[in-house]
Amino acid sequence: MTFRSGFVAIVGRPNAGKSTLVNQLVGQKVAIVSSRPQTTRNRIQGIVNRDDAQVVLIDTPGLHQARNVLSRQLMDEAQHALEGVDALSLIVDASAQFAGGDEFSLDWVKRFKGPTFLLLNKVDRVKKPLLLGMIEKYAALRNFAEIYPISALTGENCEEMLKSSVQYLPESPPYFPADQFTDQPERFLAAELIREQAILATRDEVPHAIAVLVDTFAEKSSLMKICATIYVEREGQKGILIGKRGETMKKIGTQARQGIETMLGTKVFLELFVKVQLDWRQNPAIVRQLDWHRQLEEMAEAQDGESGL
Repeated sequence: MTFRSGFVAIVGRPNAGKSTLVNQLVGQKVAIVSSRPQTTRNRIQGIVNRDDAQVVLIDTPGLHQARNVLSRQLMDEAQHALEGVDALSLIVDASAQFAGGDEFSLDWVKRFKGPTFLLLNKVDRVKKPLLLGMIEKYAALRNFAEIYPISALTGENCEEMLKSSVQYLPESPPYFPADQFTDQPERFLAAELIREQAILATRDEVPHAIAVLVDTFAEKSSLMKICATIYVEREGQKGILIGKRGETMKKIGTQARQGIETMLGTKVFLELFVKVQLDWRQNPAIVRQLDWHRQLEEMAEAQDGESGL
């Protein structure tokens, strides 16, 4: 039997359903999900292991016009996701009206010269005549290798789409062990699970102003001790995050701890702090710390430098 392995980048506008799709196909939670735009801030690999293939799905930040240091880094992450991939999937929200953001996405994916899929997501919310018209519209705008109406939430047509994508991958042994489902360090996953619960517990501008950095990640006998700081940009945001008598923060901590325990398979002691870092999204030093790819590269460079002394 021919075995294929390769990389497929998932791109699209914020809230199109990229992370939900990756989680659906992997069968495990590798990317946090919320209804807030730009929840994903790093490119994340979700690994699907099959009898005939290993498909490495690359979840990416939503495509948008960059306006600050953080959003420029998000678009850099999306651009890096195209490097060395075998196929690209552009996912769009089929339940929303075609708008300028969709035109931007179509123009952006033109830079990729390989096979490109169009995934019309959220078809469970769309009537069939409207869906057929949308397929015709997109087909006229770009020569897609495949077009699939899907529902990332329910899984409709997702397995069929995945099977089709395998034929575009090269014959190759797997890149990762068969029991691995993501490339993310556990420390980063823990920070993301904390951020997810903070996003879900707040509203308005607060979710966009939240950043989470893990200060301590240490195993103590059968217990994992994690200390993390949640950063916001304003004192008022800090108050919202903590909540009356600390109830909101308590809820965030409980939900995040349960998620981390499920991920790690061990008991977790989680300690959370909240700090104000004025306009951190414009601060390159803070933004750089949120990119675990860059953090690992800097650590490796520092180790190389020490070994060369």
